[in-house]
Amino acid sequence: MKQFLLQIIFFIKNKKAKKNVLPLAKFLFFLGLIITIYSVSFHLLMAHEGKDYSWITGLYWTLTVMSTLGFGDITFSTDLGLMFTLLVLMSGVLLLLVMLPFTFIQFFWVPWLEAQNQTRTPRTLPESTKDHVILTNFDPITRNLVEKLKKHKYDYSFVTADQQTAIEISDAGYKIVIGEVDVPETYQKMQADKASLIVATGDDLMNTNICFTVREVCDTVPIATSADNEHSLDILKFSGNTSIFRFMNMLGTSMAEKTMVVRQTHIIDTFEQLLIGEFPVRDIHHLAGQTLIQSRLRNRIGLTVIGIWERGEILPPDPEATLKQTNILIIAGTKEDLERVDRRLAMSPEKVDSEIGILILGGGRVGQAAADYLEEHDIPYTIVEKRPIITKGNNRHIQGDAADIKTLKEAGIEKARAVIITTHNDAMNIYLSFYCRQLRPDILILSRAAEGRTVSKLHRAGADIVDSSASMGANSIMNLLEPSKSSFFSEALNVFMVPTPDAFIGKTLAETMIREKTRCNLLAIKTDKDFTTHLDSDMSFNKEGQLILAGSLEAEELFRKEYLK
Repeated sequence: MKQFLLQIIFFIKNKKAKKNVLPLAKFLFFLGLIITIYSVSFHLLMAHEGKDYSWITGLYWTLTVMSTLGFGDITFSTDLGLMFTLLVLMSGVLLLLVMLPFTFIQFFWVPWLEAQNQTRTPRTLPESTKDHVILTNFDPITRNLVEKLKKHKYDYSFVTADQQTAIEISDAGYKIVIGEVDVPETYQKMQADKASLIVATGDDLMNTNICFTVREVCDTVPIATSADNEHSLDILKFSGNTSIFRFMNMLGTSMAEKTMVVRQTHIIDTFEQLLIGEFPVRDIHHLAGQTLIQSRLRNRIGLTVIGIWERGEILPPDPEATLKQTNILIIAGTKEDLERVDRRLAMSPEKVDSEIGILILGGGRVGQAAADYLEEHDIPYTIVEKRPIITKGNNRHIQGDAADIKTLKEAGIEKARAVIITTHNDAMNIYLSFYCRQLRPDILILSRAAEGRTVSKLHRAGADIVDSSASMGANSIMNLLEPSKSSFFSEALNVFMVPTPDAFIGKTLAETMIREKTRCNLLAIKTDKDFTTHLDSDMSFNKEGQLILAGSLEAEELFRKEYLK
C-alpha cells in the first residue's frame, strides 16, 4: 500500500503526467459526448419506428454496437435505422478499439509505469549515509569491486541517468540512484562530501567531466579513475583525480612480467616494508612433487609462503600440500629476503631465443603494453594482429588470424618460450588457449580474462596463468580504501595489519597457535624501532608491536573476532 501511494504521489507530481492529463481528458470528453449523442439518436429513431425503450437501454445498445459485441437483441427495422447502426459500429471501431487503447497507453499507462519504475530507483541517498563508495559506471571492474566492498562491509551505490539501465542494474541486485553524472546536484543528493571514494571507469572524456563536476561539490573526497590514453593522464590529474589507473597497461605489463624471463621473483605488491612476490614451481624443478613442509623453504632460506596459485585459485599454504609444476608460490618478505631467495634458488633469467622469445596474440592496448615491457628489457617478441594498420611497417608484427595454424607457425609458436593471449573477447581467448595447448603441450600460456567467470574456463582450456582485468582493477581500487591496514589480492588472500592483541602479551609464537586457531600466517612484526620478518616459535610478543598477517577474508574476520573484540 505504501509503495502504491508513493506511485500515485509521484504520478501526480510528475510534470509529464500533468501535461498528459489535458489531452486524455479531452479525448474522454469527446468519447462521452459521442456516446450521449448516439444514445439520444437511438431514442429518436426508435420512436420514429414506433418503439419505446428506456434511456439505460439506449446507452446499452450504443456501447454494445460501438464495442462490436452487437448481441442483436435490439435492432432497427428501417433503412435509416440500419444506416445509423453502421455509423455507430464504424465510429466505435475507430474510437473504442483503436483510439481509446492508444490514448490510454500513451497518456496514462506509460506515465504510470514510469512513475512505478522511478519509485523503485531512488534519486537520493539518506542524509545519514557516509563512508560509502559512489560508482559512476557499471562494468566488469565495478561489479567485481562491489563484491569486495560487500565483504569489507562498505556501503556503495551506482549512479546512472538512464531509467531502463537503472532498472536492469537494480534487478541484478545492485544499489542504484537515478541522476546525471555530470550534474553537481546528483552528487549532493548522493552525499558525495561524506563518501569514502568516488570511482569513475568510463572513457577519458566522461571521467574528466565527472571529476570537475564532483569538485564543484567537494574538494576533499578521493576520486579514483581509469585512463585509456597516456595523453589523458595530465588532464585527469589536473581535473582533481586522486588516483589514476591505466588498467589495460597494468594488465599487459603484469602478463609480460609473469613470463619470468626478466626475473623469477615477480613483485606483485608491497605492504609497509614487505614485498609480496610470486614465482612458479615449474622453474624450480626439484620442488615439484614435494610437500610444502618437505621443501623446507622457510627453514633453509627464510622464505614465507602465504599462498599457492593453482590454476586461478589461491590455496592456503597447507604444510602438507603437494607442490605441482602448475603451482605459483606467493611469498612475502623484505627486499633483502627476496633477493636471498633469488640467489639461493638460482633464479636467473632463462635464456631466450634470440629471434623468437614471447608470442603475443593481439596487438591492442594490453598486447602493446606487454610488448613495451619486453622491449624495455630486451626480450624478443612477436605480435600477431589482424588489423593491418597496427602491423604495417613493424618487423615484430605479423598480420593474420591467431586461430590459423599457418600464422602461428610463421610467428614462431614452435620455438616460443611463452604465449600471451590478450584479445578482449573471452570466447576467443578460451579458443586460443586450447589451440596453443594442443600445438605446444609444454609452452607457458598466459591469458587475459575480461570477466571473472571466464577464469576457470581458461584454465580448463589450457592456460597456465590467467589475469583478469576486472579483478586487477577492483583490487587496485580496493587497496585505496585502507592502504595502511590491508592489501587485498583476492577473497582467499588478504594481507592486513592489527595491533598486538592483549591475549598475546608475554606469550611465545608457538603458544598463541595463530595458524591453528585462525588460519592466518604471521608475516612480520612492526615497532617504532624495528621491522622483523624472521620469526621463530620461541619469540615473545610485547604491547608495542603491530602484527602483519596474511589469510583469507574469513580468516581475518575470525582473527578479529577472536582477539580484537
